Amino acid sequence: MKRFLARLFGRAAPTLYEAKPRDAAAIATLHGQSFRRGWGEAEIDGLLTERAVLCHCAQTGHRFAGFILSRMAADEAEILSVAVAANRRGGGLGRALLDLHLRRLAGFGAQAVFLEVDEQNVAARRLYARAGFQEVGRREGYYRDAAGKAATALVLRRDLS
Repeated sequence: MKRFLARLFGRAAPTLYEAKPRDAAAIATLHGQSFRRGWGEAEIDGLLTERAVLCHCAQTGHRFAGFILSRMAADEAEILSVAVAANRRGGGLGRALLDLHLRRLAGFGAQAVFLEVDEQNVAARRLYARAGFQEVGRREGYYRDAAGKAATALVLRRDLS
C-alpha cells in the first residue's frame, strides 16, 4: 500500500547524468515534443559525438525526463537546447539540469555562457533570470510560432567567473 501511495502522490527523485550516444533517440523524441521544429536522432547523435558538445540528461525512475545541450568554443559556451518533459515541468528539474550543466561548463574552462530564448517563453525566461542570465541582445523575427507569426529571440549571457 505504501508503494502504491508513493507512486500516486510522490515523484521519484531525478537522476542527472552526462549524455551518451545511446541517449540520442530519447533526446530527439523530447526535443520534437518540446519545439516547433524538433531535431532528429541523427542530428542529436552527431552533436553528442562532437568533442566540444556537452549534454546532461535527467531520468526519473525509468523515464527520460529532460536534457540540456551546449557547445563550447574557446572560453565561451552556447546552450543549444533545453527541454523538460511536460509532466515534469515546474518542479525544479530544469533548474537542477541548468545548475549541473553550468558547473561542468565552468569546470571545462568556460568563462561565459550564451543562449537564445523566445521572448514569449515566460517560464524559460524566469528560469534563466533566476540563474543569473542577463539580456545582451535581441533578434527580431527569429522564431515563428505555430501560426507562423514572427517572435523575438532574446540573447542572454551569464558570466561563470
